[in-house]
Amino acid sequence: MSYPDLMRHLDQLLLASRSLWQVKAFDCEALPWEAEFPTLAKLVWQISDDDIDVIDLDNARLVETLLPALQQDLAHHSQEGKEKWLLSDSLSLLSSLRSSIPPDSDAKKALCGWDDELLGHFSAHIKGRKWQQITAFASAIAGDQTEVLEWCAGKGHLGRLIAKAQQRNVTSLEWQQTLCDNGQAFAERWQLPQRFVCSDAFSKQAGALLKPEQQAIALHACGDLHVALLQHASKANTASIAISPCCYHLINSQIYQGMSEVGKASGLRLSRHDLQLPLQQSVIANDKAKKLRLQEVAWRLGFDSLQRDVTGNNHYLPIPSIKQSQLSGDFERFCYWAAEQKSVALPPAWSAEYYLTLGLARQRLTRRIDLVAHLFRESLEKWLLLDRVCFLQEAGYQVSLTEFCAATITPRNALILAKKAN
Repeated sequence: MSYPDLMRHLDQLLLASRSLWQVKAFDCEALPWEAEFPTLAKLVWQISDDDIDVIDLDNARLVETLLPALQQDLAHHSQEGKEKWLLSDSLSLLSSLRSSIPPDSDAKKALCGWDDELLGHFSAHIKGRKWQQITAFASAIAGDQTEVLEWCAGKGHLGRLIAKAQQRNVTSLEWQQTLCDNGQAFAERWQLPQRFVCSDAFSKQAGALLKPEQQAIALHACGDLHVALLQHASKANTASIAISPCCYHLINSQIYQGMSEVGKASGLRLSRHDLQLPLQQSVIANDKAKKLRLQEVAWRLGFDSLQRDVTGNNHYLPIPSIKQSQLSGDFERFCYWAAEQKSVALPPAWSAEYYLTLGLARQRLTRRIDLVAHLFRESLEKWLLLDRVCFLQEAGYQVSLTEFCAATITPRNALILAKKAN
């Protein structure tokens, strides 16, 4: 199946399943789709709280757990409208989205011939998973000998590895002067063919850095930042582009603007909240962090139930970020703090125990709403990736969409590799 055809199939799936994933769980006081999908609703309440995260972390298990119940509900509605028929017809895509993952040894190609002392200097102060991502990405683009433009470079860790291991000239674009200074000092100390340009990625100066005989790269440039790179590079006829997108929701517009013709023709209207769906997966949090996260959610929702009764506002009221130390206090004190932050006048008498009970119940509810929404997170991310792939194909590039490392290293492991067609 061609990339445009796959994107159209995913578009059909996402449009037909909107009621299951295009939801704001914190606004809900019941499963919003329970009447439409009663078998699915019954199933998610049968899943124990302890198993929610375990299922959520493994996309194959998530599909295996939820898909039969969803298909059973759709079988009862098979004649009730085109949208449900389309959803039923498209669900097979959920089980067949994964790309092949390169063997772990491939990530070490870029480091052949390096001794441990040299590796130690180049990987110093870089967390293990981040260094694994850098080495895997560098390996995935090895073989190209043109000069490199590293977009949104930070300290230029990726660029310096490519400059040293692949003996290529590297220009690293970064907007923070301190990071540029640190990166340039390292490059000069090690006599690397790497220079830094301090500029905003949205500026004309940044766009002017793109040229034909070049490979433009970006490892986890967020939202509009990597979109800007693709637009500049395609206009400049840059020979090769390699990006791993991240944080799709960090865009200037309120609603996502499709890049490709397929994306522009889609009926999907994706808000910034919707665009966060692919990112709702953690592979790192330890048991203590998970416990604190669940407590914080319960307290936030408990306060929200309280403010709803006090103000009559029936929508979730977000409150500022809290310090971990606040969670070691008590719920009542937390509510007074939250009320002060949002100028909510609490009544003289109210039951902290009652609202904490409501908060715990809503926390359990939101976890199940999110679990079902997460059934479609990979479909939405693939749709967003394919929008970029199809845009590049339309601009005359030969494009591949693969993965540059295992999802256990980073869930944002997609690699778009584009070469200008002759």
